Amino acid sequence: LHLVSLVCFFQCLTTFTVTANRTIITILMLQCICNRIQADEMVLEWVAYSTTKNGLKLTMDALEQFEHEVLNKKSKSKQSFRKEETHNRTRDIHSLQDLIRAEEEEENLLDSYSTPAKGSQKRALTTPEHPQSKRSAAILASPGLLLSPASFSPSATPSQKYGQRGGKGEVVVTFGAVQGTRWAGRKALGAGVRLELLEGSEDSLSSSYKYMFQRLRDVRNVLTEKIEELGEGLKTHFNIEEFSPVSLPAQDSITVLGQVCCDSNGKLNAQSVLLEAGPEQGGQQVPVDLSELKEYSLFPGQVVVMEGMNTTGRKLMASKLHEGVPLPFYSSEVKMETDEEPTNVLVACGPYTPSDSLTFDPLLDLISVIVRDRPDVCLLLGPFVDSKHDQIEKAQVTETFEAIFSRCVESIVDGTKSVGCRLVFVPSQRDINHHFIYPQPPFTLPNLNKDQAQRVTLVPDPCTLLVDGVTFGLTSTDILFHMGAEEISCGTGSDRFSRILKHMLTQRSYYPLYPPVEEVNMDYEKYQSFGQMPLTPDVLIIPSELRYFVKDVIGCVCVNPGRLTKGQVGGTYGRLLIQRSAAPDDGKRVSPCLAAQVVKI
Repeated sequence: LHLVSLVCFFQCLTTFTVTANRTIITILMLQCICNRIQADEMVLEWVAYSTTKNGLKLTMDALEQFEHEVLNKKSKSKQSFRKEETHNRTRDIHSLQDLIRAEEEEENLLDSYSTPAKGSQKRALTTPEHPQSKRSAAILASPGLLLSPASFSPSATPSQKYGQRGGKGEVVVTFGAVQGTRWAGRKALGAGVRLELLEGSEDSLSSSYKYMFQRLRDVRNVLTEKIEELGEGLKTHFNIEEFSPVSLPAQDSITVLGQVCCDSNGKLNAQSVLLEAGPEQGGQQVPVDLSELKEYSLFPGQVVVMEGMNTTGRKLMASKLHEGVPLPFYSSEVKMETDEEPTNVLVACGPYTPSDSLTFDPLLDLISVIVRDRPDVCLLLGPFVDSKHDQIEKAQVTETFEAIFSRCVESIVDGTKSVGCRLVFVPSQRDINHHFIYPQPPFTLPNLNKDQAQRVTLVPDPCTLLVDGVTFGLTSTDILFHMGAEEISCGTGSDRFSRILKHMLTQRSYYPLYPPVEEVNMDYEKYQSFGQMPLTPDVLIIPSELRYFVKDVIGCVCVNPGRLTKGQVGGTYGRLLIQRSAAPDDGKRVSPCLAAQVVKI
């Protein structure tokens, strides 16, 4: 093939050089083979070289000079590149073992041709049935390397800042009766934990779906139904006879129902508030004057009831505001056993790697915590393969994102096998290997065997989970950060977190903000079915980039465990002790969350 290609190419060179005889073509062919250069590349190299030499003739001497000045240098640069590439190539556990075996075979081969030094205690070469060196045995016996996704990370260099972090294991937030609390699971291998989706498998988002097919009319219908449904609850709770149209002029005080929105594409402020009514109240938008309200807290998409004057039909002078009513809590018909032990729940949210490295050292530390504390349930929220990581954005990876994610999950499942705790995986909008849509379907893990699958529960984002009779609301989307940037308030105090959490509970939604931020791709048809709260959860897990906390908001314990890593340094995780409480005689509800903490990794 080299000969045919060279003949064809050098026939084209006869227009500016001498005719190449068979000897010259044979030499060229040998140079192609020795230097691993294709025929067309050889021709281009010769044309470039001869041009710089003022049209050098194709002779034996010229070819020798050409090989010395061009081909030899090119071959050396390729070899150095291959060495550097081989040196920098990231290897997984299997390729490392192969490399070790190859080096050992090479050492043994050299030893067989040499005479051992006098007094050498080296053992004679043997061939056991299953040969294994001490060096490879030490690596195989290391649980960290086997379980660590760092073994297949594109960057094998660990983060220095993460390794030098301080305050490991420090408790930064406490809630409830933590005195004398043991943070170790009490149920044998998690077998006694009852864990299921509250809605049931047939009514929950259990698989992926087609998106990007929604029409504006469908979005409008979803928002309209939301206004009407929340309006009925407000109407009943505040004993309102009927709602008036927002744009109808009236000389008396009126009560109107609508959705808060902004009069422009900018950020909401006190002068840009509009109230948009549903079709039954005219479907119009009217500006709202908030100057007479002593206190308020509003955000785009919020359904409210306002009382005030609208004498011209062009502006509502609001004098009173009703923001919303939460749903009731879950009540189980199953009676609690008097000797029932509390359930220990660990909560962690990704990313599970520092921002300057793709090594999963924080995840390994979390697995060590799980093995030490032996929780009954571990709630693990994404991102697991973070799309915002620098090396992911620059595509500096050697494996597919799906492969990295699969090994990450396998490391968690295998690393916690001795504990036997139940594992719950919640996807994130930032998981690059998963559907970028909200609500987000659960992960699929086809490689898990039967025993592993019994311990793993895959849930969508968001979802409401029932853990031993206690309801957990879970979402990995940073709604706290999104709403915090849009909410406006006056006279309500400085605790913005509590205000936003109360909005979520009274608006009965895991993502009540409308329009959503640009990075959230909302499918409103699925949002109507799977993005709403079926009830007020006992515990709401809402991880965020904002500061960690544990707060009791209108009876719901809201936990922001923080992220396991914050940039290049370590972050935090959460742990809770829960126990389903029996109904007291006075009818007053007792929170099932006995204690909670946020701890530095």
